[in-house]
Amino acid sequence: MKLRILIGMSVNALMLFMPIAGQNKDKAIFTVPKPGFYQNSILKDEQEVKGKLTPLKENRELVVDQSGYLLPNKVELYKNRQWHNPPVSQGNTNTCWCFSTTSFLETEVYRINKTRVKLSEMFTVYWEYVEKTRRFIQERGNSAFEEGSEANAVTRMWKKYGIVPESDYSGLPVSRKFHNSEDMITEMKAYLQSLKAGSAWNEETAVTTIKSIMNHYMGEPPAEIMVDGKKISPLQYLHDVIRINPDDYVDILSYEQEPFYKHVEYKVPDNWWHSTDYYNVPLDVFMEALKKVVRSGYTASIGGDVSEPGFDRMTQCAIVPDFDIPAAFISDDARQFRFSNGTTTDDHGMHLVGYLEKDGKDWYLIKDSGSGSRNNNPDAAEFGYYFFSSDYVKLKMMDFMVHKDAVKDLLEKFK
Repeated sequence: MKLRILIGMSVNALMLFMPIAGQNKDKAIFTVPKPGFYQNSILKDEQEVKGKLTPLKENRELVVDQSGYLLPNKVELYKNRQWHNPPVSQGNTNTCWCFSTTSFLETEVYRINKTRVKLSEMFTVYWEYVEKTRRFIQERGNSAFEEGSEANAVTRMWKKYGIVPESDYSGLPVSRKFHNSEDMITEMKAYLQSLKAGSAWNEETAVTTIKSIMNHYMGEPPAEIMVDGKKISPLQYLHDVIRINPDDYVDILSYEQEPFYKHVEYKVPDNWWHSTDYYNVPLDVFMEALKKVVRSGYTASIGGDVSEPGFDRMTQCAIVPDFDIPAAFISDDARQFRFSNGTTTDDHGMHLVGYLEKDGKDWYLIKDSGSGSRNNNPDAAEFGYYFFSSDYVKLKMMDFMVHKDAVKDLLEKFK
């Protein structure tokens, strides 16, 4: 008994002096972010239109100190990248879900047809609000009416309403340089809440009024467009011109709270229509699938959390600092723990367009529509991009959309 205790004490003492992999390498610092693209461009546009500027509070942020790191934060390093349109700004809107997935589908048009097109994000956003209005009325005010949504909302809207080129419907008033939905969404929400307060549940009246509000701020979307001298509908443009089948796209999800290898609901507010079309897989399968996707010439619309101390808007790199969790310990449990306690959310959608291998690990080139990716030189190749370590994707990116052919072996496991 004494010998066993002594051995146990010796082992415990030895463990005190054994280094834990990855510990004490990364350092946290507090910073006060300098005014960036959002303040200097988007809010300046707001000021020029309205004659006033909303002051912003300065907040200290805890971030990892990435100075001195050799980071792959140059677009030119990512030789394995697919064609995509240059990054565009979503302005002062929470429509990253649409900008990222529209970009992804533009790349799909090129991959499938070798045709380069710029498609309208706001056409999809317009009809998404119409469908949100219908659901709000049908659910007697118990359905979310916010700006956010998910990647598969885009294919859902395209399947019903089609799509048009951006040149046919920008949704941007002539007085604006950037999209700004703040006043529009405030007016629409106030109207719907008045219907709820009065139990006025006439669906067509509600839809007509919501359309009139959007027509005022965004303009009315076209019922027909001209292509090669012929008038066609947005659905004809989708099926006959860009030849995208919305049913060909799948969403791969990884979280423990639902069974693996089942179609599940992604239980987040932005999945406002409670889609259960997500293919839920273990984390190692999720990461292997993504690795195979990019090596097979595909891109993906990817979503997850970007409000992390390892996410630096100056270097534009996202890593997982070891004061959060050592990379070797990232697991299904660690991922679910953060989702369950709310430190991982689905707060942003982006377009993964390329990759490189560095020191045995993948880094991903991320095209972004948000302001944080635009805090560098507007003339730089990196303007509108981020660079994600595979560790960051593994811990903080919850799902990705891809063409079903890119993951057909994985989908076989669901039959």
